[in-house]
Amino acid sequence: MEVILAKNAGFCFGVQRAVDQVYEQIAKSEKRVYTYGPIVHNDEVVDDLKQKGVEVISSPEELKDLHEVVVIIRAHGVGREVYNLLNREGIILIDATCPFVKKIHRIVQEQQKLGRRVIIAGNARHPEVQGICSWGGGKVTVVENLSDVDQMTIADGEKLSLVAQTTFNYNKFQELVEKIAKKGYDINVINTICNATQERQVEAKRIASSVDVMLVIGGRHSSNSQKLYEICQRECKNTYFIQTPGDFNPECVNSVRSVGITAGASTPKQIIEEVHTSVRIKF
Repeated sequence: MEVILAKNAGFCFGVQRAVDQVYEQIAKSEKRVYTYGPIVHNDEVVDDLKQKGVEVISSPEELKDLHEVVVIIRAHGVGREVYNLLNREGIILIDATCPFVKKIHRIVQEQQKLGRRVIIAGNARHPEVQGICSWGGGKVTVVENLSDVDQMTIADGEKLSLVAQTTFNYNKFQELVEKIAKKGYDINVINTICNATQERQVEAKRIASSVDVMLVIGGRHSSNSQKLYEICQRECKNTYFIQTPGDFNPECVNSVRSVGITAGASTPKQIIEEVHTSVRIKF
């Protein structure tokens, strides 16, 4: 029996950096600590922070009444309007936005100033994409599927720039690039998918194609974890999504020769280790 654990599993650089900054503020600040949105898309991490007194702010309106507090911007980043509300006396602002997301904000601003319409390959409902849209000055279109490209309304002669949500599926991004290019638009393609995301997706696909059962560990609201699940499911029909060690069903690995394990970028190391141990014990 063989158990293959992906090397690129668990917290990525941006997530680790954001989570560390929250715990640092818990330890040293005498003020109440808030995060703008869940610091990462993992309920176990958010619940642990809540037990330590960290509260989650869900909307710009909630920011207006805060005074003498610490507010931490999550790894997904936020829009320009949130910064405007936080840059005032009495608020200690800790910006834990992933540097790769920050880079997209800058690119979108630059392309908008050049007069280009920005096309974002991503999920319009995801907070990272919502934040990116805010930096585009209104000239932004979000596409997630090939059908979205057909529905784009582009003015004659309008120049485009294509970027991507950092956790977007790389193969889907390439498909969108080809589709848009065939329409003859003047387009500048900027691949902003995080390198760690690409490596994680490539490794997950390779492992899933060689095992009998594939386990994907991640938060149910985690975009990158869901994409890993989609990728693995296409390669291995016996792919299971696990949020906590309690979700692992030993029966799913009965009478198999090999099991692969990967995890999303917001999955704590402890959860990965517990699932890994449970699989090995079963074997």
